[in-house]
Order: sequence, then structure tokens, then C-alpha cells
Amino acid sequence: MPSSPGSGVSRVYLDHNATAPLRPEARAAMLAAMEVVGNPSSVHAEGRAAKALIERARAQVAAAFGAEGADIVFTSGATEAAALACAGRDLQGSAIEHDAVLAWVADSLRVGPDGQVAVPDPARSVLQMANSETGIVQSLPEGLAVTDATQAFGKLPVAFNWCGAQAALISAHKLGGPKGIGALVLRRGQEIPARIRGGGQEMGRRAGTENVIGIAGFGAAAEAAARALADGVWDKVAAIRDLLEETLAASAKNTIFVGKDVARLPNTLCFATPGWKGETQVMQMDLAGFAISAGSACSSGKVRASRVLRAMGLDETAAASAIRVSLGPDTTEADALRFAEAWLAKEQKHRARAA
Repeated sequence: MPSSPGSGVSRVYLDHNATAPLRPEARAAMLAAMEVVGNPSSVHAEGRAAKALIERARAQVAAAFGAEGADIVFTSGATEAAALACAGRDLQGSAIEHDAVLAWVADSLRVGPDGQVAVPDPARSVLQMANSETGIVQSLPEGLAVTDATQAFGKLPVAFNWCGAQAALISAHKLGGPKGIGALVLRRGQEIPARIRGGGQEMGRRAGTENVIGIAGFGAAAEAAARALADGVWDKVAAIRDLLEETLAASAKNTIFVGKDVARLPNTLCFATPGWKGETQVMQMDLAGFAISAGSACSSGKVRASRVLRAMGLDETAAASAIRVSLGPDTTEADALRFAEAWLAKEQKHRARAA
């Protein structure tokens, strides 16, 4: 990755779970879509051309997500998809769900120390396929009301038609598409009341002139992501992630590696060094040229310990000390080992100060 302007530091991007770099296929599709002038609701040739782009992308997303025969409702992102799927329904979730889901559901499902969620009533429950912070993958029960597939889509072999859920949330920018576009995927025949009403676009479920450029990019990115997954790209990423974890664990004896012994996303590594605040580590690594995320969030200037890790049983100190490193298809072994060297140097200094 090129240096930041004026910094002289060669950057390594290790925050793919926050957003993935735009795929070349998505960029090309978006540039082509910019040349299509018509409104997709218009019946003339220009309108039909725009509509054709949307329907091509709908088919691409459906094929990549194993959702042929389902309804793909394009939204502004997974957050809007969550509102469309969950608002006005008596649904329950757990503390490890994304804020976009927890805004609409009761936080009442129990989380085990392995990150697995107990779901006694699937028809009234929301459950993510994989957690963005820990990478831990859930086993979805049959008849689940809604699953958040935002992190799993593109990284794991996923087939909506076989996952057992009635609805799913997905987002383009997590798999190399543009920001600001996502979808709600519904079993055919599922009735979801529209929250944005107007011209009746998206089968009457989400009104407003469609984001043709974003949708075209989403479709191209989904197709490219599915191809990369089939080619074994993420198996190589997992091997690099495991090497990084082993390298860190060999020296950082006081560090907790979350989810090490359970199924995880192939690219995700979450670890906590109690007493060394996560946001401090993020800043130190940023200055060293690495983009990572903290396991704690800053809201209105107040730092909070990760509620995901607290729900899994980590204490306040450990949960506030977690960071997440999320690799991508372009991450090299050299990138990972360079990060390990930089982080371990800071960890050694932290231990010396704490002694």
C-alpha cells in the first residue's frame, strides 16, 4: 500500500472488517453505470438500460449469496436492511449483535464464553453468521427470523437457500463493493412492510430512485468475491492469520487470543492484553504504519469496553484492551510479520512500564 502523503511511512491496511478496498471489477462496473443516463422507472430505452443494470446486479448478488429464487431488496446498506427486517417485530438478539440490529431487538439471548449464542426460539430471533470483532462463526438454527450475514458474505461459503434463515442482511463495502449500498434478502413470499414509501421501487418494499451506480458496483463485487472464494483465496488468508497469531502468542504470554479454538472468519484476529488500552494500541500502530481497530468504541468522548467481549465473560479491563486485526486477500506474509514485529516491540515496552 502506498505511503501516506508526507508521512514517509509505508502503510499496511489490516482493517478489512471495517471496510474492504474497492475491487477493480466494482470500479469498472460503476464507471460504466455512470454513462447510463436513464431513470430505471422510465419505460423508454434509456430507462430500460438503467433497469437492466439493476436486474443484472440483482442476479449477480443472488448467485454469489446462494439466494436464487429469493427476493433481493437493495437498500442504502445493512443498517437500513436491519431496520426494514426488524422494526415493528417482537424479535430478540444478543449483546454480540451489531448496533444496527440491537436498535430494533431485545438483548435477551445468552452468549457463552466461546461466543456461541443460545437460540431457544429461532422464529423470534436474530443471529449473525459471524461477528465482526472476534470473527466467531455461529451455527444458524432452522427457521431463524433474520441473520446478519454482513461479515460472512464473501469470506465464507454461504448459501442463503440452505442457511435456514427467513431473511438476511448484507452490505457491499465489506466484500469490496462501494459504500452506501446493501440489501435485505428475503425468502420468496415473505411480507415485510415498507419503511420508505413512495414510488413502489424494489417490489414495493423500498421506495426511491435506485442507486444504479452503487448497485452495479455491488453486483460486480459480489460476483468477483464469489469467484475469489471458490479459488481458495481466503484459505491463504487464513494461513497468514494463523501464522500471525502463532508469532504473537509465542512472545505475548499475557495476551488473550479470543476465539482461537472455535470456528472463525479466515481473516480475523482479536486479542486483548489486559491493562494496555485498545485505543492506545490503535494509535501506536497507526503511527507505525498499520491500520487496525480497537475492541472498544468511543462514544461522545467516553471509551467503553467491548460489550461483545464482556458478553463472552472477559472482565472490564481485558475487554477495554482488545484490538482487532482483519486481513484481506492482498495481505502478504511479510505484512503480517512486519506487524507482529512492530506490535511486539510496543508490547515489550508496555510490559516494562507495567513491571
